[in-house]
This record gives sequence, structure tokens and C-alpha cells, in this order.
Amino acid sequence: MSHESHHIIPFKTLATVFASLIGLTVLTVVAAQLPLGPLDMPVAILIAVVKASLVVMFFMALKYDKPVNSLTFSVGTLFVVIFITFTLFDTAFRGDLGDVSAETVDEITQQETEASERQKTFSAEQMAVSPADYEALRNGESSDTSAASDTTASDTTETTE
Repeated sequence: MSHESHHIIPFKTLATVFASLIGLTVLTVVAAQLPLGPLDMPVAILIAVVKASLVVMFFMALKYDKPVNSLTFSVGTLFVVIFITFTLFDTAFRGDLGDVSAETVDEITQQETEASERQKTFSAEQMAVSPADYEALRNGESSDTSAASDTTASDTTETTE
């Protein structure tokens, strides 16, 4: 049984592949900074697959090896892609299981609109919750005691002193 000799890859080819890997790494960083929305993951995976293919084909010399080794690598890669795809499908929809309702989205929107309309009809006395609200009503001040208005009121008090 004779062994085939190891294929020597020219330095120029290795340098070109190395420069390509550096360029793809820069492309990965740039793509991570762009707001691609749902394409973030597929773009990152595509760039990673191209980089891994370059490493396997040239640095590991699979391009010059027996075809059965390339087939083994390709089938293994295909299964990894399938498994990752199913995993991403699973994790992407985990929170949706509790969002099941007998009402349609239009009905829920209508109910929310009606609730906000009912809330607008409440008087200041009906909206009073804290003792500060009741005190403000007695003094004839605005009944808005949200955190923003409290901060604004205390800031103006401090600046007038």
C-alpha cells in the first residue's frame, strides 16, 4: 500500500488565503455594527462558514486530499447547519407559547382603546392615589404627581430659594 505524498501549498496561495481571512474578519466586525435586524444571525453565520471553508480547504489541505474526505466534511457540515437551524427555530419562538388568546388582535386593540377612553373620563379626585395627590387637590394644584413632575417641582423650589 503506497501513501500519496503531501501536497505543498505555495506561499502566495497561503498569503492570499490569510489576507482573505483578515478581510472577512473586518467584514464580520463591520456587519456586527450594522443594524441588519433579522439578518444579523444569517450574515454572521455565512461569513463564519466562508472563513471556516477557507481554513479547511487550504490550511488543512482538504482541497488537495481524497474526494471521500471532502464528502465526509461536507456531510458533517450539512448536519451541523441543520442542527443549528432547528435550534434557532426552537429558541426564536419560546416566548410565544403563553401569548395564546381566544380574542383576535383587533378585539384586544378595541378593548385597549375603550379602556384608554374610559380613563380620560375620570376626574382628578377619582385619579388620586397617594396622600400627596389629595393634598394637591385641596391646595388646588395639578393632580399630576408623576416622578417627572415631582422632580421638576422640587428643582424649581430649590432654584427659587
